[in-house]
Amino acid sequence: MPNNLKTNYEIDKNCPLAEYPRPQFVRDSYLCLNGKWSFAIRKVGEELGAYDKQIIVPFSPESANSGLGENIKVLVNDRLYYQREFEIDKSWIGGVTLLHFGAVDYSCEVFVNGKRVGSHEGGFTAFCFNVAMHLVEGVNTITVIASDSTHLSGGGRGKQNLNPGGYWYTAQSGIWQTVWMEHLPHNYIHSIDYIPDFENNVMNINIDYSGLKKYTVYDGDKVILQGESEGNLRLEYDFIAWSPENPKLYNVKFVCGEDKVKSYFAMRSFSIVTDKYGKKRLGLNGKPYFFSGLLDQGYWPDGLLTYPSDKAIIDEIAWVKRMGFNTLRKHIKIEPLRWYYHCDKMGIIVWQDFVNGGGEYKFANVALFPFLGILHRDDDYKYFSREDEKGRKRFIYEWQETVNQLKNCPCIYMWTVFNEGWGQFDSKKIERAVKITDPTRIVESVSGWHDYKKQCDIRSIHNYYFPLRVPKDSRPVTLSEFGGYALKVAGHIFSDDKSFSYRAYKTQPKFANALKKLYLNKVAPLIKKGLSACIYTQVSDVEEEINGLITYDRMVAKIDEKEMKQLNDALYSEANKINE
Repeated sequence: MPNNLKTNYEIDKNCPLAEYPRPQFVRDSYLCLNGKWSFAIRKVGEELGAYDKQIIVPFSPESANSGLGENIKVLVNDRLYYQREFEIDKSWIGGVTLLHFGAVDYSCEVFVNGKRVGSHEGGFTAFCFNVAMHLVEGVNTITVIASDSTHLSGGGRGKQNLNPGGYWYTAQSGIWQTVWMEHLPHNYIHSIDYIPDFENNVMNINIDYSGLKKYTVYDGDKVILQGESEGNLRLEYDFIAWSPENPKLYNVKFVCGEDKVKSYFAMRSFSIVTDKYGKKRLGLNGKPYFFSGLLDQGYWPDGLLTYPSDKAIIDEIAWVKRMGFNTLRKHIKIEPLRWYYHCDKMGIIVWQDFVNGGGEYKFANVALFPFLGILHRDDDYKYFSREDEKGRKRFIYEWQETVNQLKNCPCIYMWTVFNEGWGQFDSKKIERAVKITDPTRIVESVSGWHDYKKQCDIRSIHNYYFPLRVPKDSRPVTLSEFGGYALKVAGHIFSDDKSFSYRAYKTQPKFANALKKLYLNKVAPLIKKGLSACIYTQVSDVEEEINGLITYDRMVAKIDEKEMKQLNDALYSEANKINE
């Protein structure tokens, strides 16, 4: 059915989402290529001919914000053709010019002035090509040919479905994050890695650059550290720890030859700790910390996976903070880097899911049997629809891309490898590999259900139907999905006749009272029994799923933010009694 919901956020059709897309790696040269592109959809083997449409990049053709004004569904045998012209002056000729794509779902080939510059597979991760040798002074042309065969490739697709309904949502395709260019000298900084040593208050910085590295670190406008080194950096200082209560960031400038980069970092540590009663708990900065958060799908009615504006995400994070939450579980989606920047800056911890893939999920295997207490080993690839070796390799490659792309974001506390058995396989092996790749974070290999013989270092519980409890376990216990209470708000729902939730209420007072009982009577008593975290489902309604604390169009909150904050404060008060 057509979706008539829209947010109140206006988009600049000539250049939407024009803010610098990579806040931790800022250069002065920046050319945003978002905006109006020529566009066409053709079947495999069909002649392209003339471009017959215009699309607003970076919104997918299935979304209202794309400007196509049609109910488009992109199928496996469709090809998406994009083209636009841009102009550069002679200062961009020579050196290195990188053409960046925030994300293209699912695979694409890229051409500049008719010459193929590269290809990419994977619908949620960023990539770039050096196109300097193909550029000319004046007018240039970019062409992108994209396709989306995710279900056949076994690669990451998240909650997208060609037949949406319930907790599966409208599929999207093609370019859905910012397209941009930057010009660099031949010898440039390829990457910067921040590795905090919290116990010694040292920030280790590995810089991929051949030559002398100069740095200046700022606390606000004040210079606190300055120096240079031929090797990697080891910065000692009385750094203030980052936390949701005090999201302290330090700005830093690097000068490496002709290359100059502005960045930032934070000092914090994430670990599993033992409380004074001997229970294992999740810890922040070396101490037990209670995480109260929301499941965050990151869908928008007029943009699907692409938010309408920078202000939209700032407003949403600020609203989450005002309600007293300190955590967002980013559910089976990778956001643009600006989203994580605002979490860094505003003080929200992020539990980051990897994007699931694999074949068609068998409901009985991944959902029904776990409810009955029947768990299964995940090296049985057929059981979890993971027989395709290429698909398994794609997942491994894509989680490595994910970690490499997001590892410097201070806000990211945890990597979640698999959710509820969706495409699950070899979870313990992958967990170990992720820990080796990023030893600074918690790794949750199995979120909910198929924790076969305690494969995961955390006892992660999803519970929407049964009485809440903390099982006996030597590991930290988290309620990583719960609640899912629904309230329909007339005029702000996706479908008048279809809805999905776990428990529904007809009036706002009844909805708010149910949340109060849930938090105060059912969750709060579990904290002293060992509960380390609770993640309520969810931030907003998403299509037919109407269990958000705010409507899908982000216009109506279903509970007063002060009332929700009181509920969260009650949880933190219980946690403080344990930690005193």
